[in-house]
Amino acid sequence: MFSSLQNFTNHRNETVRNKLHRARVFSVLTLTSSIYSLCTQMSLLIKGKIKENIPLPQHHKIIQFVWLVCFLTFSLCGVGHRLGNMLEWCLPKDMDLEGVEFKAIASGSHRVTTDFIYFRKGCYFGLACFANMPVESTVERGARMKSVGILSPSYTLLYRYMSFLEHQVRLQLQSPGHYSPLEAFYEDKRALLPPSGDGVVTACPANAWGAAINHSMHPEMKITHPAGCMSQFIRFFGEQIMVLWKLALLRRRILIFSPPPVGVVCYRVYCCCCLANISIPGIGVAVPEFRPFFYVNVADISALENELSYVACTTEKIFEEKKDLYDVYVDNQNVKTCRDGLKPLLRLSTADREKYRKLTEQRQMLLYSQEENGDCVSSEEDLFILFFLEQNNRIFQTLSEVAGSSDPTLTQESVRAMGLDPHGDRLFLLHLLEVYGYDTLLVSEQLCCS
Repeated sequence: MFSSLQNFTNHRNETVRNKLHRARVFSVLTLTSSIYSLCTQMSLLIKGKIKENIPLPQHHKIIQFVWLVCFLTFSLCGVGHRLGNMLEWCLPKDMDLEGVEFKAIASGSHRVTTDFIYFRKGCYFGLACFANMPVESTVERGARMKSVGILSPSYTLLYRYMSFLEHQVRLQLQSPGHYSPLEAFYEDKRALLPPSGDGVVTACPANAWGAAINHSMHPEMKITHPAGCMSQFIRFFGEQIMVLWKLALLRRRILIFSPPPVGVVCYRVYCCCCLANISIPGIGVAVPEFRPFFYVNVADISALENELSYVACTTEKIFEEKKDLYDVYVDNQNVKTCRDGLKPLLRLSTADREKYRKLTEQRQMLLYSQEENGDCVSSEEDLFILFFLEQNNRIFQTLSEVAGSSDPTLTQESVRAMGLDPHGDRLFLLHLLEVYGYDTLLVSEQLCCS
């Protein structure tokens, strides 16, 4: 392991030297003082310390589809037959919603009474609320299952309508066929459909954070669990979130498995996306977009085959066997990979443990401040997002400064300045240089021999 890593580093450095000798120029990425000032302002905007006169997004007319999905059975000669998931009703009626019926009722949902599901359908994002009610009807075999959902170009505002969807699915279970509230909702919230599906906003954090993280937009980007999805994420994964952070920053394909209910797992997808935010202009524009797919099933296999970078969740265990579809498989708190080059990244470095300690300390200070001083402005989500945003910016700011210096060589000191461990994080750093195109940077042999 040690010798192979040193050989890889030596080979990379020799390649860089040859490239520099041929070109006799450095492809220098500099961080000017004006850009640094902009990044500082973005950070302060998130903290709420300064205001910016940026118009709020129009979010009262973002819904483009409303639908009702049911699980149907019928009786023939006294024998119950399953029809499966069926699209019962939708608006507009002439749009293609093929496959939505299997997104809105996740595999295994018959085991739970209520759930909610975030998912993608083409270039749209969906939110569906599911409910399962016992009935005495022999035709329905003792259970009535339905799901009411919406589609929008953006997932960041869907949570606003969750309570409405929860109420409507209960209404549909108790009074089937009562569609007028759904029709009124659609007429009030509908957005104008584009002429084609091309160019529809995908609302993925990877694009939005560079230019859209600001005081006006940030409150609208929350997908908030009633108990706090960020705090649940930290408690669930513990120190493992530092492993997920590195894998997200490297834009790996991450698939999270969990049995139903799937709603809380969709929040873990969202939290993983927040780990990879970078607000320095120009950084990450050439790397694959870290795309949230949320809930996926076997019908999504062909779509996932073409994705270079994503994070998604599933309730279908068969995905574990499809090793070509993902780089990292998360089963509960167990993060694993079949990629030999990524296996060392699953081990925590000294710097990882130190960062996690700082994160938990800051979280405890925030909770104490909220309890003692009634601080309702700051939230755990703000703390979580800002913590990793600043860490990521710190890494790329240092890389940019070294790349623009007279000696573009990463040393132990520059690696420590990034908040990384020169010894334990050297492989992560080499992956990072490759993914983000820092091909003019040399790596000090000290990083392999420390």
